[in-house]
Amino acid sequence: MYIRIIGAGVMGRGIAQWAAVAGNTVELADARPESVREACTFIEDMLDRAVAKQRMSAEAAAAACGRLIPLPTFDAPGDQVELVIEAIHEDLQSKIDLFRRLEQVLPATAVFSTNTSSLSVTRIAAGLDNPERLIGLHFFNPAPLMKIVEVIPGVHTRPGIAPELVEFVSHCGHRAVVVADSPGFLVNHSGRGLITGALALLEESVAGVETIDRIARDVLGLRMGPFELTDLTGLDVTASVITTIWSGFADSDRLRPSYLTDNRVAAGLLGRKTGRGFYDYGTDEGARPVEPVIAGDSSRPVWVTGDGSHAAELRLSLSKAGATFEDGDRASAEAIVLVPTWGTTVAAAVAAQGLPPARTLGFDPLSLATSRRVLALTPATDLAVARDAAAVLARTENVAVQNRVSLVHDTPGSVAQRLLSSIVSVAASIAERSIATPTDIDDAVTAGLGYPHGPLAWGDRIGAAQLLDLQQSLHRNTGDQRYRPTRWVTERAQLGLPLIHQRKEIAS
Repeated sequence: MYIRIIGAGVMGRGIAQWAAVAGNTVELADARPESVREACTFIEDMLDRAVAKQRMSAEAAAAACGRLIPLPTFDAPGDQVELVIEAIHEDLQSKIDLFRRLEQVLPATAVFSTNTSSLSVTRIAAGLDNPERLIGLHFFNPAPLMKIVEVIPGVHTRPGIAPELVEFVSHCGHRAVVVADSPGFLVNHSGRGLITGALALLEESVAGVETIDRIARDVLGLRMGPFELTDLTGLDVTASVITTIWSGFADSDRLRPSYLTDNRVAAGLLGRKTGRGFYDYGTDEGARPVEPVIAGDSSRPVWVTGDGSHAAELRLSLSKAGATFEDGDRASAEAIVLVPTWGTTVAAAVAAQGLPPARTLGFDPLSLATSRRVLALTPATDLAVARDAAAVLARTENVAVQNRVSLVHDTPGSVAQRLLSSIVSVAASIAERSIATPTDIDDAVTAGLGYPHGPLAWGDRIGAAQLLDLQQSLHRNTGDQRYRPTRWVTERAQLGLPLIHQRKEIAS
């Protein structure tokens, strides 16, 4: 394909490299001619590195460089241009003006695409004489490595363009997902579940930044904790995206922002680019502080309350680790009492079962299959008991390796359950609105956000019925509409269907 890319910044040059390597002829233009020269040099250097690492041959790199054509101006005539990819700054009028100029100099058969990450494709197209030729083609940075592209038809986009671009993107080696023109599109919208959920936990002082990030990494399996990710992206960017998507969906509670962000942005605590964010990047230790060791008596007896599967699994794990635990109907006066919580609180269990407040702690069942255990403390918990409980739960079958233990304040569902519920709920609401298909949602999120599982498949690993029980409990015990179960999850749990199951379309 013969492509013209306009905008030679980080995103534009990445797309140019990706397209040229895939065998396309690529014209590259920018308002600053020197940016085009710098971009071509950068691409050549990147391909040289690929050759040095034996990821491509010298001949293939030379051929790709030969397919790069620097243009002196973006609106040069070009009868051979089949596709335009615009990657300039995020300003509605600037994009409209650019495409209006291109309408005058490029053939009517050329497809126009915008790499916008936040603006409505339909609103950009509305400024053109022929809105049918414009579509969204949203890449992620770095474009050659992030193997996902959102294809976003506007209201007036000609029907045949989307499937053509899906085929083009696939031919070039990336996964294309078709997404409705909606606030945040798919990946950015889906990512709000983790970030807003983490900010809500921080707002409520359930745990500190470091603890929430450790639980997100070790229990949920994320590559980065939500606050590490925000520092990398920039809090100013993250806060703007949160607000834009929230307001775009009529102030949906599920996407509600936090009051914490505005003051931090005003204070310049934006993350890595300012040296300080949720973490301090001016220290030698880097962003992740050293985790303190919790010292306690690992020989203290433990009594686990409950007769469900979570309690049975915890008893089995403690037994295998050689912990001393009690099997009677009630705990002895010395025993630590552990309550597996699922969308519920330790305090409620203490009240309902007459448990000793000072010696009772909550345990998050999601953490049982991981190397990190999560314990919840109430205001009545004896801290010495908490330290002993941490020491007991640090024990493993392999005496040379200990589990890590995080202490958090009592809240319905603890940290990991609330984060996971939020992640799945936002994805389910995207499916519910037909913004994208369930398979495309999962594929785009795993590729674009690096989650260990697609959010709907993640929910299926828990089980639709059990996930619905969690969300109902969170909603009931917090009173927060953020945790209100979606119709998507509710129906599938009631029907015994997986969350990834696509609903049948009804002919109109």
